[in-house]
Amino acid sequence: MKIRCRHYIYRLRHRCFLFSLSLLAVCLLKLVYFKVLLNEDSIYVETYGNSLSSSRTQRHSFDINCTAIYELDPVEIGKALKIKRKVIVNVNDDSMVRLTSKCPTFIRIRGYDDVSVGEEERSFPLAYTLVVHKNAPMVERILRAIYAPHNIYCIHYDHKSSPAFIKAMRNLAACVPRVFIASKLESVEYAHISRLNADLNCLSDLLRSNIQWKYVINLCGQDFPLKSNHELVTELKRLNGSNMLESSRPSPLKKQRFSFQHQLKNVQYEYHRIPVKTTAEKDPPPHGIEMFMGSAYFVLSQEFVAYINNSQVVRDFLAWSADTYSPDEHFWASVVRIPGVPGYIPRSEPDISDLQSKTRLVKWNYLEGVLYPPCTGTHMRSVCVYGAAELRWLLNNGHWFANKFDPKVDPVLIRCLEEKLMEKNHWIEK
Repeated sequence: MKIRCRHYIYRLRHRCFLFSLSLLAVCLLKLVYFKVLLNEDSIYVETYGNSLSSSRTQRHSFDINCTAIYELDPVEIGKALKIKRKVIVNVNDDSMVRLTSKCPTFIRIRGYDDVSVGEEERSFPLAYTLVVHKNAPMVERILRAIYAPHNIYCIHYDHKSSPAFIKAMRNLAACVPRVFIASKLESVEYAHISRLNADLNCLSDLLRSNIQWKYVINLCGQDFPLKSNHELVTELKRLNGSNMLESSRPSPLKKQRFSFQHQLKNVQYEYHRIPVKTTAEKDPPPHGIEMFMGSAYFVLSQEFVAYINNSQVVRDFLAWSADTYSPDEHFWASVVRIPGVPGYIPRSEPDISDLQSKTRLVKWNYLEGVLYPPCTGTHMRSVCVYGAAELRWLLNNGHWFANKFDPKVDPVLIRCLEEKLMEKNHWIEK
């Protein structure tokens, strides 16, 4: 009997020990996970290869003063540059899936239930489309930065996205009020009509929603806001129903994009498949539409979106654009010049460049030192990926959003933009 009892007690203790060890391991993993993802001082900024105890010391050493960076303090700028030279540890899509799997915890930790808005904002709801395909943590940071509980948000993810990214996006939509996944999803290819269709799919869904939004803004996964929701509402009201987007007469080189048919083909570089120009000339645009060039980015009134959604002229123009190169860069710029559309811009009016349109601040390398200061981050396809030293310039330029941002290039800048936007919201609350 005693032998059996001893044996039973031994087995029980062994099981308790294993259970305790497993529980401790889970807790430590969660501790590390939340430390990387949620601690304000360490978001996306961890020194590579350090243990948990040493990472605390390292994180304290790189305590960044965003106000000093904004004031271009050389010591703080130097700290930011030092961080850039480290190997940045990014939270991955799987981590975002785990975090969003428990909605109440996620909502509380990320503060979605603690966003205050005034009556002026509440009476002027906005809509957003987010066309994204990777980096779920960055998408969530964009969403959190633009989130207000009375607005509405459509997320379009690429059919080709990873299962973890898709799961994270679906979890986000399930957790956060007034966020939803587009009812129709595209397999998006670079410079192809599928990119334009992704936005159009979200716009159709937004029109069917019961939220009477005033304006819609489209974003991608490397954009970030430069204005608070309150500031945006104030500026959008001044538009008085007009739209904000680029619209310029095309150069001879840009005309090649829509003067010849393009076919989607496999290529040996970055995008794998892009529209390639053929020798077949295209017919002129239908209905005598005059061609203008702009960008894929827009701020459109609800009346404008409703009009184009029901216009046969616009549908014909969309069909004609299907075999052009990067049709989203001429579609909106040309449609806004069609007589009779809400917010119509007469064809006789001067060009509206990217510096005049406040939709997106993009810094091109061949214009640095001429139209704007040099890039302090890096470049991707001639476009600046911003660095922390550009914080002041970004916030004071007057644009509403900017592109491009990448936490792997400069995590300090994104962290400081989040802080400055939060400060604006707290100031408005007071």
